[in-house]
Amino acid sequence: MAHSLLPTNESDRVEFKTSYNEDVIATLVAFSNTKGGVVYIGVSDNGQVSGTQYGKETLVSWVNEIKNKTAPAIIPDMEEISIEGKQVVGMRINEYPVKPVSTRGRYYKRVGNSNHLLSVTEVVDIHLQSMNSSWDYYIDSIHSTDQISFEKVQAAIEIMGQNHLTILEDPLSFLKKYDLVRENKLTNAAYLLFKKNDSAITAIELGRFQNEILIKDTARTKADILLQIEQVLDFVKKHINKAVVITGEARNVQKWQYPMEAIREIVINMIVHRDYRSSSDSIVKIFDDKIEFYNPGRLPDNITIEDLLTNNYRSMPRNKLIADFFKDLGLIEKYGSGIGRIINCFTVENLQIPTFRNISDGFMVTVYSAKLSDVQKDVQKDVQKDVSKDVSKDDRASTLLSLLKEDPAITIDQLAQKCLVNIKTIQRDLERLKSNSSVRRVGGRKNGHWEVNLTT
Repeated sequence: MAHSLLPTNESDRVEFKTSYNEDVIATLVAFSNTKGGVVYIGVSDNGQVSGTQYGKETLVSWVNEIKNKTAPAIIPDMEEISIEGKQVVGMRINEYPVKPVSTRGRYYKRVGNSNHLLSVTEVVDIHLQSMNSSWDYYIDSIHSTDQISFEKVQAAIEIMGQNHLTILEDPLSFLKKYDLVRENKLTNAAYLLFKKNDSAITAIELGRFQNEILIKDTARTKADILLQIEQVLDFVKKHINKAVVITGEARNVQKWQYPMEAIREIVINMIVHRDYRSSSDSIVKIFDDKIEFYNPGRLPDNITIEDLLTNNYRSMPRNKLIADFFKDLGLIEKYGSGIGRIINCFTVENLQIPTFRNISDGFMVTVYSAKLSDVQKDVQKDVQKDVSKDVSKDDRASTLLSLLKEDPAITIDQLAQKCLVNIKTIQRDLERLKSNSSVRRVGGRKNGHWEVNLTT
């Protein structure tokens, strides 16, 4: 049974070890690369205190070994705990400010109650985050300023001017002001934003699927990331349903199968947060009743799906320069608020809330619609109702003319009974027949009769 002086179980900040070994160092490294933690030596995995044996110089020896086998060197705080005559040693380490820390050339991070060996990409990401930087900030060693379009830069300047940002610089000075060009060298962000020619680094695959296998239409964009926003949205609009909602006012309203404000937010998030170092492409798959948006680059480890849904997280843009530039262009309203707006748009339209999940080396958002959207159903109902009403009017008019011809003295009450409608409906029908001269009333209500004009 675990003792009250110890945590009850292992976690993202607690590890139990029956004895000191190399795994202790790996765990301390993992804690250093995440949120810090404590390794308790002399405790089994289930929290049972077994105790550990050590001499006067043992703790000093352990500290020196940890220091010598980690880079940069870490030194844990040591705590001796006596529990029912058994000795337990607690090794506490804080999160290291400049990450990542390694041991024997390997890097670990803490995930749940276990250590995870970092990939090269994860090592780079942790380092950039600890330096408050991102990949797009660094110089593009392959491309030069000759390979970007200054006309596109000028167009961005004009858009910012419309957003009440005063830009007085020429395009090159403007890029330097935004750190998109440094020492006359392009950053990765500048190339992605303003490249002249298409290139595979920004490739987004677009497909309209009849089912999981059969493809009805495909397209591919490899343009700059600003142009891609509209290209992806145009493809989506091409392959989803649109209804015309008749409002009764001067101008009718076009309503899409999905809330386009939310779809636009998803596309922008996909482009801004994509991991452009990955060899995978972004993919958009449109089905009859759903759209899947896949993007290379998983959620940061400290943000869960639940955090997204409850808006309980701090935004960590994978590409900080791009995100900042999109914000000044008016494409992003506020960091970290996009998911909430997406969910709200679908909620307002009474559609299923989108699903968000890490998948393979990336992140997927799936939005849903009924196979025949609610909008279409409503419009279809209205059309069917109007057609049915018109058809029934025509059928009733023919019946009325026959009845009036057979019995010119027939009363309105009798006509209503025979046509199975109320008196007001018959009165409207008769007024319509009188207006087009199909019938006319001769004489008064009690003693009069109907005359049918069969030539109309």
